[in-house]
Amino acid sequence: MPEGPEVRREADQIGEVLVNQRLTEVFFGPTRLKRHRKALLNATVQRVTTKGKALLIFFDTGNVLYSHNQLYGRWYIKAAGEQPKTNRTLRVALTTASHSALLYSATDIFLLNALELDQFPYLAKLGPDVLSPTIVWRDISRQLLDKRFSGRSVSALFLDQSFVAGLGNYLRSEILFAAQVNPALRPRDLELRQVNELARTTLILSTQSYKTGGITNHPSTVKVLRKKGFSKSRYRFAVFGRAGKPCYRCGGKISRISANGRRLYVCEGCQG
Repeated sequence: MPEGPEVRREADQIGEVLVNQRLTEVFFGPTRLKRHRKALLNATVQRVTTKGKALLIFFDTGNVLYSHNQLYGRWYIKAAGEQPKTNRTLRVALTTASHSALLYSATDIFLLNALELDQFPYLAKLGPDVLSPTIVWRDISRQLLDKRFSGRSVSALFLDQSFVAGLGNYLRSEILFAAQVNPALRPRDLELRQVNELARTTLILSTQSYKTGGITNHPSTVKVLRKKGFSKSRYRFAVFGRAGKPCYRCGGKISRISANGRRLYVCEGCQG
């Protein structure tokens, strides 16, 4: 499933071609959405943003198109009249005089009223957005110490969108490794300095992933590996997907475990 950084990059790409543009054609695949076509035809896109893993497209009509990629959804940007080569099912097409933003395979799609956006069930339960321009590490630290979350394992928290929205499985492994935190520990088991370091690392790595297209490994390590000719798939992560391989920090072996129903990668030497 795409995580917050990937969805935000999709939003940026959509915004580049749709914002301040008038829609000349609108297509909805799901039957329940077809009645909304006329409401958006000739509408102007005001902004495109995200909250957690949800993508939000705002129109001057007062409507907001909500979509969540879940496991298989994907947005494509094409010149108007063109379509990508894919076997996926087209769900939404928003077309201007020059470009189309095309959503394939997603099923979690709704047209909402902007004034009622915060009441939408998925959005209402979200915690602070890890990629919000106003979030600071102290906000995440407060979440970690909040009684709702402080007694739960950090491995569980970093998959819970009510804790911090936009986090997911690869970010979970990478953040806990970089902060040298054992995934079985709870925030209340940590010293305050560890809580604060975990909060800082959460913000730093999430932002880094957004800016670099998913690279969460330490920049100095990435630089060395790139000089050696390694591909992005080999230098992208510090631990995620690297079971049985040596830790870049201590040289120990990376392990894959199951935590909260998802795979998680740890270095026992650094996180034991």
